[in-house]
Amino acid sequence: MKTSRIAFIGAGNMAKAIIGGLLAEGFTRAQISAAGPRKETLNKVAEEFGIAVSTDNAATAAHADVIVLGVKPQMLKEVALGLRGSLTHKPLIISVAAGITTASIASWLGEDQAIVRCMPNTPSQLRAGASGLYANALVSDEQKSAANSILGAVGIVQWLDDEALLNPVTAVSGSGPAYFFLLMEAMIDAGVELGLTRECAAELTLQTALGAAMLAKDSEFDVAELRRRVTSPKGTTEQAILSFEQDNLRASVLKAMTACSSRAVELSELLGK
Repeated sequence: MKTSRIAFIGAGNMAKAIIGGLLAEGFTRAQISAAGPRKETLNKVAEEFGIAVSTDNAATAAHADVIVLGVKPQMLKEVALGLRGSLTHKPLIISVAAGITTASIASWLGEDQAIVRCMPNTPSQLRAGASGLYANALVSDEQKSAANSILGAVGIVQWLDDEALLNPVTAVSGSGPAYFFLLMEAMIDAGVELGLTRECAAELTLQTALGAAMLAKDSEFDVAELRRRVTSPKGTTEQAILSFEQDNLRASVLKAMTACSSRAVELSELLGK
């Protein structure tokens, strides 16, 4: 991987997160290039990372060992069809476009392409991401290792044997940050209602979320046990937990995540044609 040429088609936030992670992991600027339609965006990427940029997708992809498709799902078909004639050298294709299956991508790029589909999330911008990956049958062990290195540069990686499982991955980690943001927003608002200043409530809430995640990540116990250990019988925390349970929080979470996963399936069917 330390000599592979990696081309990013699309230079948005996720592409920039991965580029930054690769450079931090020791990849060289000469190995990485990016292409996209907007010169202003590309110039900012070139200035920030010192990599080659171009508005010519096909030329950028033509000699790359790995091509990361970082465009919006609605644009992927058009972009992929534009690349089709430039991939005779059979690079590894990594798509981070939500909802578009490897079969759809292969139908646009060519049926003999090695494709890894990835569902990352926004904390990748801080190299604290969580990505689910699926490889089609044409991806070699070496290419799978390459994809693991690229996405592993911005967080943890989980490989899936069934592509359909990327839909629940979307519901868990892809969209998951928004759930936590909503809970933090609600906790801050509640703190204000209970008499705290917004600044104080926000500072306490964000630090608590950070600390709880760090504790859960590093602990030998699972989250259910950690929750039990801070819920003393007849104590203050127990009252809050009982209220959540009485309002059927678990069912609400399941309903919301099922809706998220189902929408991922719908988008796949809609945009993959």
